[in-house]
Amino acid sequence: AITDHTKSLAVAGGLTEKRLMEQMTKIDQLNEQLHGLLLLKSAEVDILEDGRLDLSDAILKELDWVVCSVHSRFNLSREKQTERLIRAMNNPYMNALAHPTGRLINEREPYEVDLKRIMKVALETGCYLEVNAQPKRLDLNDMNCKMAKDMGVKVVISTDAHSTTDFNNLRYGVDQAQRGWLEPDDVINTRSWRTLKSLLKKK
Repeated sequence: AITDHTKSLAVAGGLTEKRLMEQMTKIDQLNEQLHGLLLLKSAEVDILEDGRLDLSDAILKELDWVVCSVHSRFNLSREKQTERLIRAMNNPYMNALAHPTGRLINEREPYEVDLKRIMKVALETGCYLEVNAQPKRLDLNDMNCKMAKDMGVKVVISTDAHSTTDFNNLRYGVDQAQRGWLEPDDVINTRSWRTLKSLLKKK
């Protein structure tokens, strides 16, 4: 899945809707030539302070996989941060919440959020939580992976790759999931695309 940042994260060259549409066209063209590999049209969409997403539903519905995340206002109260994420998760096109607690190991503490409540909403809305394999994130942590398993919440293990060498970090995400007692059935990207696609229908 090609999950470039979207427009609110200008520092990372976030895609405007026009640029994302152009990228989607190129991915479609590539998929016509590829054999044995399918590229998913996706984006890492910013969750704004009030819980809205920074792309319109009109373009979100054209994506195969919609990842959403927080990159600003980490200092909101526990209640406001939780409500922010819940509003985003109620968007019918959101598939996954990336690096759910926002931590950066030895750099930034997790933001205040009621993760148990977030997991309950994930079950209600058909949203998945990310286990981010970047060594500086490893978010969800092992205890939260175990809580997800106990509550029946499925996760996706992602590299959060910003370069090709970052794909090698996948093993750290697998290790993190295993520390949290997760098994292949708990991880949605252990499935084929055909099976996974059926799991992406919002409840």
